[in-house]
Amino acid sequence: MTNDDWFIPAGSRPEAGWTDVVDGRIPGWAHTGLRTGTLRDGGALRLPADAVERIIVPLAGSCTVAYDDTVQVLDGRASVFAGPTDVLYLGSGTAATITGAGRVAVAEAPTEVVRPSAYIARDDVPVELRGAGRSSRQVHNFGTPAVLDAERLIVCEVITPAGNWSSYPPHKHDTTVPGEESDLEEIYYYESAVARGCSAPSQAAPFGLHRTYASDDRPIDEFRQVRSGDVALVPYGWHGPAVAAPGYDLYYLNVMAGPGPERVWDITDDPAHGWVRTTWESEPIDPRLPYTPQKEDV
Repeated sequence: MTNDDWFIPAGSRPEAGWTDVVDGRIPGWAHTGLRTGTLRDGGALRLPADAVERIIVPLAGSCTVAYDDTVQVLDGRASVFAGPTDVLYLGSGTAATITGAGRVAVAEAPTEVVRPSAYIARDDVPVELRGAGRSSRQVHNFGTPAVLDAERLIVCEVITPAGNWSSYPPHKHDTTVPGEESDLEEIYYYESAVARGCSAPSQAAPFGLHRTYASDDRPIDEFRQVRSGDVALVPYGWHGPAVAAPGYDLYYLNVMAGPGPERVWDITDDPAHGWVRTTWESEPIDPRLPYTPQKEDV
């Protein structure tokens, strides 16, 4: 397995109108999937009635989802940095057609078990401020076990202000230890933008950094510069940090699922770095958080 199998540059896996499709056709990948696409007036993106559960996440703009005998409008948001969005969960085997204007992501997990489809409004999405100081980030927990009745999927999104470290300390969830660690694949879908309040020249090129490295005898060594639309896959191993470069805010959508009997996110910190969590007790949350819509977003 080469490193390139675990990094999907934006636009490198187009299919049927989607910008990128990540699924079990990638060697060594089995439990999660992701589709990203751009909606234009008059166009549509279609989801087949496969044995997968899904969460539709507007990234920018709004959309309408037609499925079964239902039409659900997702109001969305101006950008991923404008706070949480409303989302739609579709149970396994549900076909859908998405129309509108903007960009959308669809998180997926294969399962034969059918859970009821569910709409989650923006105002019902729990917003968590995690970490402290330069490890401060904002988490939108719309697809976690405490919020959503899904079979396999665990999904959230994270905003990391410019210069901060996220997905830190490095951690893993690549083996099953009941009550301590769960075995989960993980997808990071990234976007980056000039930081709020910054005036940047036209040649500015927003980016962040992603790191994954081996936790056992399974080889993996990823250290990537990531830009909007790039996808990093974590099949196993320690992962983190995800670093927002100075001058550029960083966003990622996390999609997790695994083979274990429980739908739970239990992690083990890299023992070389887990102690960093204790330093947060004496540090305040970054005052730039939370990120909510600005005047130009409304």
